[in-house]
Amino acid sequence: MGRFIAIRLIRSIITIWFVFTLVFIITRLTGDPTEWILPEDATLQARLELRERLGLNKPLSEQYIMVLSSFFREGTELSYRHLRPVDRIFAERISATLRLGILSLILSVAVAVPLGTIAAVRRNTVFDRLSITLSITGSVIPNFVLGILMIFLFSLVLRMLPSGGSTTWRHYIMPVIAMSVGPMASIARLTRSSMLDVLRQDYLDFARSKGVKEKTVVAKHALRNALIPVITIIGLQIGYIIGGSVVVETVFSWPGIGFLIVDSARARDFPVIQYGVMLIAASIAVANMLVDVCYALLDPRIREKFQ
Repeated sequence: MGRFIAIRLIRSIITIWFVFTLVFIITRLTGDPTEWILPEDATLQARLELRERLGLNKPLSEQYIMVLSSFFREGTELSYRHLRPVDRIFAERISATLRLGILSLILSVAVAVPLGTIAAVRRNTVFDRLSITLSITGSVIPNFVLGILMIFLFSLVLRMLPSGGSTTWRHYIMPVIAMSVGPMASIARLTRSSMLDVLRQDYLDFARSKGVKEKTVVAKHALRNALIPVITIIGLQIGYIIGGSVVVETVFSWPGIGFLIVDSARARDFPVIQYGVMLIAASIAVANMLVDVCYALLDPRIREKFQ
C-alpha cells in the first residue's frame, strides 16, 4: 500500500509542476502588467523602474526560478495590485469557495445516489426514463449558462433571489444549484449503471430466497457494492466543482478564489493568477489521489498490482 501511495504522490507532484510551468509561460505571453498598474500618462522611466522592482526585467529563466522558489519560502510573492502577500489574499477568500464547494458536493451526492438507485430498481419505468433525460440534460448544460438563466428568471423576472453576493442564505441557492447540476447528473448516471450490474448478481437472489426484504437487499447488499465505482466519480466531481468555481463565482460575483483569479487575470496580476491556478491544480490532484487510495482500500486487486 505504501508503494501505491508513493506512486500516486509522485504523479500528483509532476502534474502540479507541469500546470505551474504552463501557467507561468501563458501569463508572460499576455503582455506587460505595468500597463494596468500605472496610469496611461506614466513615463517610460517609471515603467522601467516598476518592471525592475517587480523582477519583470530579468530573463524568463530567472523569473521562473524566482517564482518557483517562492512557494518553498516562508512568504509568497506580493500581488501587483494589492501589494500584499498572495497567500494572505487567498486565505481571506478560500472559506467562501469551500462553503460553496462543500454545499454543492453534498447536494450532488444527496440527490444523485438515491435518484440513480431508484432508477435502477424501477428500470424501464416512467421514473427511470425521466431520470435519464434529466441526467443527460444536466450534463450537457454548462454551469455558467445555467447560472445566467437562473439570474434572468429568479432575479430579473421573478425577483425572488439576489443575483450576487454571499451575505445571506438566499445568496447560496443559485450558485450551489449551478455548481451541483453537472456532478449530480454524472453521479446519478453511474449509480444507475452500477446498480443495474449489481442487481443481476446471484448472491442477491440467494438473499431474497432466504426471505430478506427487497429494501434490505437493495440498501444493504446491492448499494454497498455498487458504490465502489461511484466513489471514483465523486472524487472526480470534486475537481469539477473546484474548477467550476472560477466560472460560477464570476457569474454570481461570489467573493471566492475563482472570482479573485478572473479579476486578477484582467489586470495581469501574475502572482495571484499563478498561486490561484496552482491551488486549484493541487486541490484536484489531492482529491484524485485520495480517491485512488480509497478505491485501493475497497478493492484489494488494485493493491496487489503494486506489491
